[in-house]
Amino acid sequence: MTRSEFVALLTSRLEGISREKVGQAVDGVFSYIATGLAAGNRAELRGIGSFGTRQHTAHQGRNPRTGQSVAVEAKRVPFFRAGKELRQRVNQLKK
Repeated sequence: MTRSEFVALLTSRLEGISREKVGQAVDGVFSYIATGLAAGNRAELRGIGSFGTRQHTAHQGRNPRTGQSVAVEAKRVPFFRAGKELRQRVNQLKK
């Protein structure tokens, strides 16, 4: 589901609220999560899962095209861990 599809779904379920207002709310939530992750915090959505960051250390990588060694800098990368309730719902749909 894309962001615009998500906004359209929420707009159809929330009568009386314009698409623009719903879009602003969705952008606000995503921005709040991103800002928190950038500050080193984690965000948890009960029943859905949690967003966090992981630290990757600096290491020597290899350019697959040339085979030349490349220094890869240390970095933090975002990750999502699905909650128990979400995992159960997804596994129920498979059956």
